[in-house]
Amino acid sequence: MNRKNTYFSRYRFLILISSLFLSLYAEAAGYKLWYDKPASVWTEALPLGNGRLGAMVYGTPSVEQIQLNEETIWAGRPNNNANPEALQYIPKVRELVFAGKYLEAQTLATEKVMANTNSGMPYQTFGDLRIAFPGHTRYTDYYRELSLDSARALVSYKVDGVRYKREMITSFPDQVVMIRLSADAAKKITFNAFFTSPHQDVVVDTEGNSVTLSGVSSWHEGLKGKVEFQGRLTVKAVNGKVQYKDGTVTVEGADEATLYVSIGTNFVNYKDISGNSAERAKSFLEKALNRDYATSFKEHVSIFKKYMDRVSLYLGENKQDGITTDKRIENFVQTNDAHLVATYFQFGRYLLISSSQPGGQPANLQGIWNDKLLPSWDSKYTCNINVEMNYWPSEVANLTELNEPLFNMVKEVSESGKETAKVMYGADGWVLHHNTDIWRVTGALDKAPSGMWPSGGAWLCRHLWEHYLYTGDIKFLKEIYPIMKGAAVFFDQTMVKEPSHNWLVVCPSNSPENVHAGSNGEATTAAGCTMDNQLIFDLWNEIISASRLLGVDADFASHLKQRLNEMAPMQVGRWGQLQEWMNDWDDPQDIHRHVSHLYGLFPSNQISPYRTPELFEAARTSLIHRGDPSTGWSMGWKVCLWARLLDGDHAYKLITNQLSLVRNEKKKGGTYPNLFDAHPPFQIDGNFGCAAGIAEMLMQSYDGFIYLLPALPSLWKEGHINGLIARGGFELNISWKNGEIDRVVIKSRLGGNCRLRSLTPLKGSGLSKAKGENPNALYAVPAVSKPLVHDPSKLAGISIKNTYLYDLKTKAGKEYIIYKK
Repeated sequence: MNRKNTYFSRYRFLILISSLFLSLYAEAAGYKLWYDKPASVWTEALPLGNGRLGAMVYGTPSVEQIQLNEETIWAGRPNNNANPEALQYIPKVRELVFAGKYLEAQTLATEKVMANTNSGMPYQTFGDLRIAFPGHTRYTDYYRELSLDSARALVSYKVDGVRYKREMITSFPDQVVMIRLSADAAKKITFNAFFTSPHQDVVVDTEGNSVTLSGVSSWHEGLKGKVEFQGRLTVKAVNGKVQYKDGTVTVEGADEATLYVSIGTNFVNYKDISGNSAERAKSFLEKALNRDYATSFKEHVSIFKKYMDRVSLYLGENKQDGITTDKRIENFVQTNDAHLVATYFQFGRYLLISSSQPGGQPANLQGIWNDKLLPSWDSKYTCNINVEMNYWPSEVANLTELNEPLFNMVKEVSESGKETAKVMYGADGWVLHHNTDIWRVTGALDKAPSGMWPSGGAWLCRHLWEHYLYTGDIKFLKEIYPIMKGAAVFFDQTMVKEPSHNWLVVCPSNSPENVHAGSNGEATTAAGCTMDNQLIFDLWNEIISASRLLGVDADFASHLKQRLNEMAPMQVGRWGQLQEWMNDWDDPQDIHRHVSHLYGLFPSNQISPYRTPELFEAARTSLIHRGDPSTGWSMGWKVCLWARLLDGDHAYKLITNQLSLVRNEKKKGGTYPNLFDAHPPFQIDGNFGCAAGIAEMLMQSYDGFIYLLPALPSLWKEGHINGLIARGGFELNISWKNGEIDRVVIKSRLGGNCRLRSLTPLKGSGLSKAKGENPNALYAVPAVSKPLVHDPSKLAGISIKNTYLYDLKTKAGKEYIIYKK
């Protein structure tokens, strides 16, 4: 046998082994999305991401389309948008509100208070990589997969008896997109690859062994785009011919080929765009080319699994393994496919890992994936629910480091928000209204019905405090305390006394983004909205606690204690509902997507079945009347709320609503074939909200104790979840049988008392009956003032199941095992 034939024999053997390995790997993968046809639309494509780069893989055999994003490609340039006229007109808007002239107040706010320069900039696509394969329209035996165990997309099919494979990753270590093309026969890899982009005036060029596409982000609302970007493409081929010409790379007759795509921009930070996009793109590419694909892939998987493997969820065996993911979604209401729920939970974690990495930008309204120049709502950071919901799973689902981009954004808006607080309100501290972008604008943007809401900073500060409660990190608390204090100072200086009760209120504001009966349903603008009160209650109490822990600002903390006594309590209205506004305006027929007044139930911990039963029942009444069907993200929030209401079957009903297939945007809410949340259109917050809700169904730690299986649906008879994190740094592995706790493993990171509540009696070394208040300071709960109940006869009274409450004294680094008694 000659050398050439020997090579082919060895090559085919290696391909065979590789194919066998890939097949076994695909079968063994615990969590995956898979399909038997290519994507025909963007919401069928498969998402890859490494925090900075995003890719949507269509998997079309004849012309592969990979839509590309880089996290800093936004329209516009550094700016802030505070309207200086606001300082003069906010007092006039306030007067109109207090006079009951709500529509006039809102109209004046739109004309004179809202941003008069721009309403923020859109996040924008880079464009697409297209790879054309001659003759591959004749494909058969097609398979497409996204592995949630390796963060890799796989496409496989046959043409004329030859098996072709594509493996795609957005490499975490290399910061490039890699596409490995192979076949089970020699010399079969032939293609043309090139970039396309919807941006105007892009320049496509050939530079040595690279194809480049260079451009600049768009003008928007009168602001010139100045984010420069460059994409670079090169190929490593085994044998065959490679040619770079006229903006296209051509490969003919190769045995194997790997494409590398890098993207760089000139963005440095929200104030600085002095970087060199071409040099950055070139640097990423050169470093990646120094290593072979196998090494890069191994390290990529290792980095990904460092996050992904911390949590596992088993709700039942996969009985639908031979059915494509889109069909499983379509059939869910009939099948109650428990493995699909577990996959959906892990997909939420996958998306956060892929779109929010330390050192980068936080996940925006679409995470990192967007195929448009003008996406819906600009794909910005909407701060009256959406960006917060993106990070609800971060602590409990064991992904705490992925908060870092969010925390950095909070730091940056606290800087730009100082200017806005002074310009608009004449106040110290800082303010953030209902939306921001990569330039960290903090003015009141859009129109007053949504934008006249100054409480975004208070909500984002809650995430800082939650991180402390989960980690006990005093150093972190010391670093972020000035940010929280700045937000607290702003409200202290800008809140006013309303004339009816002399309560301290935020005015003007709104209960996002709901109209109220005081305006005959024509305006949202109001004073003393329940959500504002809840947010400031949290913020000021956090400052009081942090002041004590850090030994600072005792006088300011004492001042805030007094101010808290001047605020409106939560109120129970005429039909037993938790009032959304200061006045009893709630309409029992209102099915608005926002349930803002229930912030105190979730994600906050002000409302509890044990501490505030009247408020608990009122919140339940409100949620019942709001209804179940809604937009995607709203259903995700309702999963969390019903879990907090200890109703696992109702929470599961919302999961069922969420896991209903959407193939177009006429249907309200649901899930696209690629598991993206359908608002519609796509918003990623629904994925994150529902993932957080599933965690809340299985474990809660907000109420002074860890509640094991607080809202377990009756369908989930047996299962286990490993790696959930509770406040106080407790990591839990929980298994159950016949709907009852079977075994719990508790790993204590910080030590301290671990208080457990269970519907099942427990036993274990060191476990004792709980007595008194939980001595673990990270489990302190807020002292909420007694609610105003306008008609006590409307409170039906709640029935809470009998439970068992235990204490377990733990030491840092130790592991404890608890069993059903």
